[in-house]
Amino acid sequence: MSKVNDMRVQRARTWEKAKAFLDDRRGKKGLLGAEDTAMYERMEQEIVDLGHEIDRQERLESFERELNAQIGSPITSRPEAPLRTEKPGRASDSYNKAFWNLIRSKGNTPDLLNALQIGTDSEGGYLVPDEFEHTLVEALENENIFRDIAHIIHTSSGDRKIPISASKGEAAWIDEGGAYPESDDSFGQVTIGAYKLGTIIKVSEELINDNVFDIESYIAREFARRIGAKEEAACFTGDGVGKPLGILASSGGADVGVSAASATAITSDELIDLFYSLKAPYRKNAVWLINDTTIKRIRKLKDGNGQYIWQPSLIAGTPDSILSRPVKSSAYMPEVAAGNKTLVFGDFSYYWIADRQGRTFKRLGELFAPTGQVGFLGSQRVDGKLILGESIKVLQQKA
Repeated sequence: MSKVNDMRVQRARTWEKAKAFLDDRRGKKGLLGAEDTAMYERMEQEIVDLGHEIDRQERLESFERELNAQIGSPITSRPEAPLRTEKPGRASDSYNKAFWNLIRSKGNTPDLLNALQIGTDSEGGYLVPDEFEHTLVEALENENIFRDIAHIIHTSSGDRKIPISASKGEAAWIDEGGAYPESDDSFGQVTIGAYKLGTIIKVSEELINDNVFDIESYIAREFARRIGAKEEAACFTGDGVGKPLGILASSGGADVGVSAASATAITSDELIDLFYSLKAPYRKNAVWLINDTTIKRIRKLKDGNGQYIWQPSLIAGTPDSILSRPVKSSAYMPEVAAGNKTLVFGDFSYYWIADRQGRTFKRLGELFAPTGQVGFLGSQRVDGKLILGESIKVLQQKA
């Protein structure tokens, strides 16, 4: 952790130098010359690179803690009386063993048939064992930023209907002897379904049959990369047709909190306006979502007191912030351009992601046989939708 802390200190120092450089070299019009711009961009790139390296080191240290953690338990009974019990359903060792024997094509058909009585999907794919499915979910969380901040629910069948309070009743002042006025609550409903998202992963037969090759980790990593990227893109820009409805959708997405005065620029006042366009109850858990190139623009902005709006993280586990709220970046957020929705600020726990049943895999043993490969078809059924439009606000550039 000391190495990470040293890098955080170095990053903060570089940022202070960059701010001082900006303040010192800006001309009367507040602009930098060509040489000064290049110098500042080098300092800014060092800040970005240090941020990425800090993230990598924190992940490595997290892995080290997991690997060094105690995995056994003290003996509290006689050795001849083991305490271990067989897990039920898809978490059982027999199901797990049969599943991976099928993936590696090692036969074991009787065990597999018995295990399939525990769980199978309607299209003939074998449901992933519980332990492996947990690995997939963790990988998806690393790849997909929405799974860190959204609300995740699990559904078994049919559409999930979510009741929404559209308006609330009010009290009123009453004159002596006056009648009590009626004021009822009104309710609406949002429906979340399920859309199929899938991919085929091809692996050579030699790697599959080689016990040294960790096929479980490879499939989890590759599945996460492909599925996670598509899922995150849909959570931003999906139109709700065959895919989730994204927060940037013109209908059913987040409300426009601020319309920028420029098509190609953002001001500090507009950021502050966007911050306060969100109701106070949502602001306490709100997060900024921005493209990396947009963050570079915001780093140069100051508030009315001459303080830079963007602040780097100095504490492990704490993200960078804008106006004291965390900042997360995604490549799927639009860049600053005419008509684009370039900043999002809000409480993303009101964006719901619905996972339908388990993720499934099918082994395609014959399809790629002429090339000496085996295909694995991985799929999941998922939907996503913003439940309350007022919980998230966006800044839209001038058209």
